[in-house]
Amino acid sequence: MLRLRSRLVVGLMAVVVAPLAFGQPRSKVELESNETVFAVVTAINVCGYKDDLASSDPVRQEVLNAVERAIGQSPEAGSDARELCGFYRDHLPSDPNRNLSQYISLALSLGPAPDFKPTVKEADLPPDASYVLGFVPLVSKFYQATNLGAIWKNVQPQYEQIIEKVHDPLANMIMATDIYLKNPISGSSARHFVIYVEPMVGPGHVNARNYGDDYFLVGAPGGGTLAQEEIRHTYLHFSLDSLAMKRPTAMKKLNPVLLAVQGAPLDVAYKKDMALLVTESLIRAIEARLMPGKNVEPQRQEAVAKDMAEGFVLTRYFYENLLKFEPESVSMKDAFPDWLYYMDVDKQRKLALETKWSTDAATEVVKSKSPENTQPQSQIETAEQKMQAGDLAGAEKIALQVAAAANGPDAPRANFLLGQIATLNRDKEKAVSYFETVLRTAQDPAMIAWAHIYLGRIYDVDDERDIAVKHYQAALRSGDNSPQVKAAAERGLKSPYERRGSSEPDKQ
Repeated sequence: MLRLRSRLVVGLMAVVVAPLAFGQPRSKVELESNETVFAVVTAINVCGYKDDLASSDPVRQEVLNAVERAIGQSPEAGSDARELCGFYRDHLPSDPNRNLSQYISLALSLGPAPDFKPTVKEADLPPDASYVLGFVPLVSKFYQATNLGAIWKNVQPQYEQIIEKVHDPLANMIMATDIYLKNPISGSSARHFVIYVEPMVGPGHVNARNYGDDYFLVGAPGGGTLAQEEIRHTYLHFSLDSLAMKRPTAMKKLNPVLLAVQGAPLDVAYKKDMALLVTESLIRAIEARLMPGKNVEPQRQEAVAKDMAEGFVLTRYFYENLLKFEPESVSMKDAFPDWLYYMDVDKQRKLALETKWSTDAATEVVKSKSPENTQPQSQIETAEQKMQAGDLAGAEKIALQVAAAANGPDAPRANFLLGQIATLNRDKEKAVSYFETVLRTAQDPAMIAWAHIYLGRIYDVDDERDIAVKHYQAALRSGDNSPQVKAAAERGLKSPYERRGSSEPDKQ
């Protein structure tokens, strides 16, 4: 079920566009290494990316030592390294968490060494990859000057040992998840979840992407294994995302629940798309049920209560259904439609209205808010809280002040918020203007993706389907490959977005 393949994969995007390129059926989940990812991440290590280096596998320092020797022995390599690192320093993002991510996005868009030619047109690159596209010719020169290909071949035994070490725990986790979901355990699949092991990344760090029906994750082991919880969460999305997306009629039936969560500390994606809220609630319920150990029901109930307070208000409903599901022979795929059909929507809406929201939940679409700092620390955070509370006029007044500082760090965020407010006020002209300003000024892939999705929905409502489709397609290329963006954009591509009267919730 989990197939271990430590041999070289020539370019991640080749896997995306030619899933059967190896001439044999592919397993649903694969564990691999990749020279393109290695080269790009090694290059940024040389230039200053040192996240958790001290606790990394020894092969990381071994590679860096070998590269340093190559640089010291060759004036050409030294010159190429300085040019490479100058570019790296000039393109450090304001949010350090985006640094590695933009280079992973770039690596996923490149072909094999030594040229690393982009496998897609520049216009189709994710924005964060486009931002560092100038890195490609520099890393190609650096690769050849330092003979990085030989270093890659020399460390292959260590990579294989790492892959073998993490394989069994990961395979057991995937199998346990499939058994719980009652998924088929063996056989090939048209959909794939590929895990690239790269110890040049900080230990325990993971970067997930999905392209169409295929999911990819790049990470390094920490504590002897890959990040099990993060991988299982991604695998649950891989397994379950399509269940709600394929049932638009059922999702429309559940729309009243969306009205009840508008004041919850959820990111805007979950407040606008019922399929996303349903899927995340189901996944959190499953994660609670899969908590290990004996006599853990109190901890499970605590986790469910926390998820409910964060706004995932169907978690308890799915948790209760999972109790009945576990002893039965029916699969998740077959059980899920009945759970939707027999749901008492009014009961769930009332339960949501009675839920006391948490004050420290994270906001994922625009910016995360740490639990230790729940009070607004900036004007834009105050504006966002006012909008969540229903004070659109107050939120708009503050956001306009922030947006007026065109070069301010929060200006794109303010324009995004103003676009949301204009959308709620049914002011198409203003909404389009604000979201287009976001596309011109923002660097955050999540913000760019959701600006495209909002624009797509606006044009769909006005029966301008061709323009809407282009925005949904652009959202998929934005660089934010989260399941939320994928689901919302693919839903828009599948069928035009509709909107009810001003007193009713948007259709999803």
